Amino acid sequence: MSAAVGGASAVVVEGLRVAFDGVEVVHGVSFRVEPGECVAIVGESGSGKSVTARALLGLGGGAVSGSIRVGDQEVVGASERVLRRRRGAAVGFVPQDALQSLDPLRPIGREIGDVLRLHGRLPAAEASRRVAEALASVGMPDPVERMRDRSGELSGGLRQRALLASAIVLDPPLLVADEPTTALDVTVQARVLELFAEQKARGRALLLVSHDLAVVAGLADRILVLADGRVVEEGTAEQVLRAPVSAEARALVAAVPAGRPRGSRLTDPDAPAVAPAPPGDVVLRASGLVARFGSRTAVDGVDLELRRGETLGLVGESGSGKSTVARLLLALRRPDAGSVEFAGEAWSQARERDRRPLRPRIGAIYQDSLSSFDPRWSVGRLLRDAGGRGDGPHASVPELLTSVGLSPALERRSPRTLSGGQRQRVSIARALASRPDVLICDEPVSALDVSVQAQILDLLDDLQQRFGLALLLISHDLGVIAHMSDRIAVMRDGRLVETGPAASLLAAPREDYTRRLLADAPRL
Repeated sequence: MSAAVGGASAVVVEGLRVAFDGVEVVHGVSFRVEPGECVAIVGESGSGKSVTARALLGLGGGAVSGSIRVGDQEVVGASERVLRRRRGAAVGFVPQDALQSLDPLRPIGREIGDVLRLHGRLPAAEASRRVAEALASVGMPDPVERMRDRSGELSGGLRQRALLASAIVLDPPLLVADEPTTALDVTVQARVLELFAEQKARGRALLLVSHDLAVVAGLADRILVLADGRVVEEGTAEQVLRAPVSAEARALVAAVPAGRPRGSRLTDPDAPAVAPAPPGDVVLRASGLVARFGSRTAVDGVDLELRRGETLGLVGESGSGKSTVARLLLALRRPDAGSVEFAGEAWSQARERDRRPLRPRIGAIYQDSLSSFDPRWSVGRLLRDAGGRGDGPHASVPELLTSVGLSPALERRSPRTLSGGQRQRVSIARALASRPDVLICDEPVSALDVSVQAQILDLLDDLQQRFGLALLLISHDLGVIAHMSDRIAVMRDGRLVETGPAASLLAAPREDYTRRLLADAPRL
């Protein structure tokens, strides 16, 4: 399966404008993508990246003007019937969330086959052959067998392969990929990026939307930087990433945590790094933790300790047991073997009634802050409820909001009306409401763009220095882990395979698995 390569551009966009309810959000954007080329669109949340990309497929709504020519077809002003026929055939689309994009009730073979059926009548045997060929071309193991699987039966990496197969089954000359590797672990991410590189090598044009500049660096030939719906910088990937000209591009590059020393501020690259204080006493200790789900052992004999004032980074592939360890440490699940001590007291094996006085001293921050909030409650009520636990002194709602860099005026707002970065700050404020000693942070920045991520990481650093917090930071992003951690623990198949000071582990890992994780991590 190979895309046609010709002399004409795969897509030419000229003076694109998009407005919603009379408010223009994309202002005169122009670019082109050639066959076999990858052009990346980067920018902060709300910059117009996804709106611009989806306009190429006639998706996303809004009033669209200007010109978008995909091959020889004008998209702007085309009927829905024409656009539907062009989607898949002229432009393949790879969205961010494979689990939400694929129907959980249908086998992936049938779902990919729907793309073929929408564009013409094919004998069932021929359609199955084409689907199997598409799956094989994106490296799906046992493609004929996998055609019978539903999306929930596949790993994150295999689901993303199924989405890519669906996008290329009609052999389109152009692929549009909107954050296709967000929230994937480094190993799966590396494999998915290899697949996109293979598609580019076969002559397909690729328009890549991403907030991850390290991903962009490894794949893009040219980069467009968007800010407030306008192109503020355009150039080769080397030019934009190594010598950015615009203030917006410089800020995006400076906010990348990879390679920045512990204690440096991502939002102020000129500020001197602040050396972290020496860690204090052990505040949380796990011994021989085991957790089983049926016949599967998710956590197998894990020992770790966390000291006051230090950050322990916990890394590993999806399914390695990181989040289950977090649940065990938070006493949200009782271990099948082993124990957890918190503040010198029995924790995991204690009765909930006995744990209750200690609960305010351990907080949690999750990846999807919105799903962890009661949608009926205002920001103020969420924080008052969190601060009402325990007997110690608690900060007021305005104090909490101010401590995480938010205006007290947000107290009456619903979390649903806040940006992703604001919601994560509210999540941190909620965790701080009861003056905890420990914060368990499970992928706290994986869904945030690079600028907001930098703000949240700087905030966690500041709070740790002010309050002496012990942080357990779980992340698939080794750049984040390297920047934030004093020590790093590496998990594989439920076991800790390597633990050590961050600098020495990153410079000279002992285990092949750790070396592979480091090799797979994208870099600027």
